[in-house]
Amino acid sequence: MKKENIFIFDTTLRDGNQTPGIDFTVEDKQRISIILDDLGVDYIEGGYPGANPTDNDFFSSAPKLANSKFVSFGMTKRPGRSISNDSGFKDLIAYKTDAICFVAKSWDFHVEKALGCSLDENITSINESVSKAITTHKEVMVDCEHFFDGYKNNKSYAKECVKAAYDSGARWVVLCDTNGGTLPHELKEIVEDICLDVPGANLGIHAHNDTGNAIANSLAAIIAGVRQIQGTMNGIGERCGNADLISIIPTLILKETFNKKFNISVSNDSLKDIRKTSLIIDDIINRAPNKQA
Repeated sequence: MKKENIFIFDTTLRDGNQTPGIDFTVEDKQRISIILDDLGVDYIEGGYPGANPTDNDFFSSAPKLANSKFVSFGMTKRPGRSISNDSGFKDLIAYKTDAICFVAKSWDFHVEKALGCSLDENITSINESVSKAITTHKEVMVDCEHFFDGYKNNKSYAKECVKAAYDSGARWVVLCDTNGGTLPHELKEIVEDICLDVPGANLGIHAHNDTGNAIANSLAAIIAGVRQIQGTMNGIGERCGNADLISIIPTLILKETFNKKFNISVSNDSLKDIRKTSLIIDDIINRAPNKQA
């Protein structure tokens, strides 16, 4: 049986940078990028160009990567505006990264209360953003923010957001457990349902750790069909953190449940450096390593 590929997406420099007490400098981001590239992850999300001076400077002097694809992050176009009248969107897509990842609302409550627009307007923003970005970038991704909460509240609309991104040409549509409250058994059921509409080869998982289930949820999503897994080094991230790639990568390589079916870009030789990678990241953020890890 031919093995499938699982793609590793590292968001240490973007989501990890939202950890309380962490504020990466440009030099920190450059150094971490090279460490991640040497490890061999598929994607390195560098941050949000246009959001702050540090990310602007970092993207203006993007690291030279040998193995990984460099990803920029930002919002879909604003509802009620054309792309030509959305300066933030135009600035974002002007950065010629290997890939671009949009964050889009997929919970109807947030669309109406946070964005203040109609559900249809949000779908239009997703469609138009992806359609434009595929003309400027080789790969386009969409993070469906608060997807699992949205699915539980309005299943048909959450699924419509995923389909809108995929049908518009997104290479990856990422299902985000942004609140970190979904349990593995329910996450697996939901992902299996989404795979009926969108191929798992085009789906990713982005799990937060508020109930301590980020790793379990990420692995459950792979079993259910997704083929991209997002996380951070040492599980850093806002609130309780993100799925920890330092644990996930060895699990995918060493556990027969996964290694008999899947390949990942991190080699067995690179795996030997996983502890060193973890310690270097802790050193950069001036945090004492977890001695029990």
